[in-house]
Amino acid sequence: MSVSVSIPEELYEKAAAIARAQNVSVDEVFASAFAEHLAAWERLKERAARGSREEFFAVLDKVPDVEPSPEDRI
Repeated sequence: MSVSVSIPEELYEKAAAIARAQNVSVDEVFASAFAEHLAAWERLKERAARGSREEFFAVLDKVPDVEPSPEDRI
């Protein structure tokens, strides 16, 4: 399948440099990066499915309700 995507020139140049260094095509660099991004989303969805809103709030309930110390303030 072929898809046309517009990307910033700077991003293309970075991908082209990676492609040259790894002796692959720019298309392969983008396809690989896209596949990795999709896999990361799948891992995130799986982790989120294991989470529990109730357990999250139970942990938050253990956090003291105090102002942060001066060194922790931004």
